[in-house]
Formats: sequence, C-alpha cells, structure tokens
Amino acid sequence: MINKIDTEIIDCIKRNIESSSKEIYDEIKVSVSYATVKRILTKLTSENLIITTGKGKGTKYVISPAYELLEPIDIEKYYEKEVDERKIKEKYNRTLIQDTLKNTHVFTAVEIRELASLQELYKNNISQLSTAEFNKELERLAIDLSWKSSQIEGNTYTLLETERLLKQKETASGKTKEEAVMLLNHKEALDFIIEQPQYLVPLSLAKIEDIHSLLIKELAIDKNIRKRRVGITGTNYRPLDNEFQIKEAITSMCDIINKKKNVFEKALLTLVLISYIQPFADGNKRTARIVSNAILIHNKYCPISFRTVDSVDYKKAMLLFYEQNNISQIKEIFINQFEFAVNSYF
Repeated sequence: MINKIDTEIIDCIKRNIESSSKEIYDEIKVSVSYATVKRILTKLTSENLIITTGKGKGTKYVISPAYELLEPIDIEKYYEKEVDERKIKEKYNRTLIQDTLKNTHVFTAVEIRELASLQELYKNNISQLSTAEFNKELERLAIDLSWKSSQIEGNTYTLLETERLLKQKETASGKTKEEAVMLLNHKEALDFIIEQPQYLVPLSLAKIEDIHSLLIKELAIDKNIRKRRVGITGTNYRPLDNEFQIKEAITSMCDIINKKKNVFEKALLTLVLISYIQPFADGNKRTARIVSNAILIHNKYCPISFRTVDSVDYKKAMLLFYEQNNISQIKEIFINQFEFAVNSYF
C-alpha cells in the first residue's frame, strides 16, 4: 500500500511529467529527508508505479504506463459514489491486453517473493502426504471452490449442503434444481482439470469454451461465444458485443498469458481477463475461476478455493477492474486466497 508521502511524491511527478529526485524533494510539502525521498522513489519504481529515464545525475522519474492498472485504490471510498456517478471506462479497452499487460508485470518483486515462499511451503507440505491424503485434501478444496464459486453467482446452498450433494448426491430441500446442477457442474469441471492437468496448456479459445460447456451443462445458458450484447449488474461498463471481436480479444488474451513466464501472473490475468471480456452469455466468472486454477494445477502450484472471500468484495474488485482497468483489489484477493489455501488444505 502507498502512504501519504508516497502519494505526494506521485502527485508531484504527475504535475511535472518528468522530475529528478532533487526537484521532487524541493517541491513536496511533507517534511522528510532527501535520503527518504530517494528510498521511496526506489520503492515506487520497484512496484512499477513510476519509471525512470536517463542515467546517473540525469535520471528523471515519470508515471508508469501501468500506473492505472497497479495504483492502490481505496475500494470503500470508490463505491461511495453510485453507479451513474462514477467516472469509468465504459467501453472495452482495446489497448489493455496488447499494450499495457503485454509489457507489465502485475506483481511487485516483494509480492512474487511472498507467493514463491508460500509455494515452497506447499511443496514441502505435500511431500509429506501420501497419495490418499493428498487426494483427500484436494477433494476438500474442490468442494469449497464449487460452493464459493457458485455462491458468488447467487447460489444459496450452504457449504454443508454442497458437501452432501457432491459426495452423496443428496439435494437440499427448498433449493432449485438449477442450483444443484451448477454445483455438480463445478465439481465435474474441477475433476476434469485435475485428471487432465495438461489440457489447458497452452491456453486457447476452444479449450476455454470446453470448460464453459462443462460448467453450463443442463442449465439454460447458450454455449460458445455470444452473438449478442450482455449487460453486467452494478456497472455501466459495456463489454464487446461483436462475436468476431470477442474471439479476437480472447485469442489475444491467450497469446499474452501463454507468453508470460510467471505462473502466478498467468493465473491472475486469466482470472480477470475472461471476466472482463465476458465471452459467454453467462458463466464467465465461473469459467475464469476454473481456468485460473487449471493453470496453477498444471504447474503443480497450490489451487485456490476462494472460500473466505466475501462475495460482495469479490464482485466489487472485479467491477473495479471493469471500470478502471485497475487490478489492485482482485490481486490482493488472489494473494490472500493463495495464502489461505496453502495454510488450510495441505
């Protein structure tokens, strides 16, 4: 997170477009030493919020092209304004994938070290489990993910009812058939990627469509890329409505993700971009969560259940990405949930 001094330094760079460390120090009103200003500039550069031009004494600081993507945002303050009052990017941003994300690392060096440390803990933990014990934990995580992913979409099954349904095929009284089908479809899709972890690598449009087909089976949802407009509750953001442009966007997304080296970055970008593009009439976020986990599983990384995520917080984080192309909140959720999964299942 950035603090008051960080914000003042960033605002100074915004005002002057290009500034040296001495010019920034002379202009800011906060009483700190020059050494502190240089230390903060180094930190902000490592977080990709600002970048440098020139060398040595000629070094200048400018706002990073990725600033809007990575800038920490106070989510509660952001949503103090109602949907029609918020100034947003109403249309799909065609430069987001090809320009910004292609040339940006969405995790800071500190975040990567934190996630890598958790992954090492996961590897150490599972090395001490028998195959039966590992499969038992994986099934527990799959049940939790099926429940939470469905709950985010409005499913009213409790976690206990979900466990009974998925283990014993026992439906809950007072619930609709569609709710049970949604949960069973989740489990089937998860079982598929666990049994065939290589299937989604490399990522492609056709493979994403296959996962979506599993998730919407026997539900009144159209298969394949949508051919009409779709609205998103709670926002004025409008995704692409042309079938060919949607296919092009998904293909570009797959190309960028396939070229990324870091597994965490691949998984996070999959999670947000399938949701952002909204390629299907329904089931987009469900598909995104499953495909994101498929990337983790293929690379032998700990999968994520999202079990402790508040559904409203998840939706707010995604809407922030839709409206501002800002990844800060959903990235925080991703990191927290990866940590939860490592510490809670294995």
